[in-house]
Amino acid sequence: MGVKRSLQRGGILLSLVANVLMVLSTATNYWTRQQEGHSGLWQECNHGICSNIACQTTLAVTAACMVLAVGVGVVGMVMGLRIRCHEGESLRGQTTSAFLFLGGLLLLTALIGYTVKNAWKNNVFFSWSYFSGWLALPFSILAGFCFLLADMIMQSTDAISGFPVCL
Repeated sequence: MGVKRSLQRGGILLSLVANVLMVLSTATNYWTRQQEGHSGLWQECNHGICSNIACQTTLAVTAACMVLAVGVGVVGMVMGLRIRCHEGESLRGQTTSAFLFLGGLLLLTALIGYTVKNAWKNNVFFSWSYFSGWLALPFSILAGFCFLLADMIMQSTDAISGFPVCL
């Protein structure tokens, strides 16, 4: 069972990194930068003065998907911690994997929407908040695969234990 535990630990660590990167990306205002300042999902800063961004549909969808991705990712990580800490119970990793994959899908939706909105603008460059969101995506997906593989190992161990072995 060492491989299963290692996969669970790896999944928890990967989901923690993904969640930190998603929170950092969502909370900061450096998604794009331009000559006179920078902007994020919530505020736009020009010449050192920041103001709230007026409601735009694409930006609102991006922000909503980012917030949901963070929430779903945190729930997935907590579920993974619960699986890891309650060894005796028959908790399954498939639900945890589904939450982590859903968080990755929401994150991908947000990032693609923001990319489409800003890719063709002149003198606008993507910045580190945007890239930390993209960096969180593989961590979230890999964490989901870790819990999925750990669950598959647990299922195969349970299935094999029911067969008589003759050597």
